[in-house]
Amino acid sequence: MRYILACFSLLVLVFVQSAAQEYAIIAHKKTPPLNLEQIRAIYLKKLSRIDNTTIVPVNLNAKDPLRQNFEKHILHMSFQRLKSYWSRQHYLGYRPPISMKSQKSVLSFVKNVAGAVAYIDASNIDDDLHVVYRWRD
Repeated sequence: MRYILACFSLLVLVFVQSAAQEYAIIAHKKTPPLNLEQIRAIYLKKLSRIDNTTIVPVNLNAKDPLRQNFEKHILHMSFQRLKSYWSRQHYLGYRPPISMKSQKSVLSFVKNVAGAVAYIDASNIDDDLHVVYRWRD
């Protein structure tokens, strides 16, 4: 009985992990490799060039659940904290990353703009993209 319970528990754990949504940070094919700290710096506009390539971060709309997930898991910042951050940065002459309405528009932008970096649902990845980082819920 114990063995059956242990097997069942393991099966449930595998199912829950496989049901977790996977996301990816993508970049234009010619964008240099990026690490997680660089990605954070790019999205906070503290880093704008790597190897003579201008980096262009792209966000989804503020209310998009994927953007909220990205801000929580990658930037480690809440919406309110980011809003406050960008209010301060505005007076220093910095603007937040551009926003797009859909993952489809983000994909098109990243494929066509050298240095573009964005985040998408991993199910939307294709061979024309450079996957920089992946994470799960």
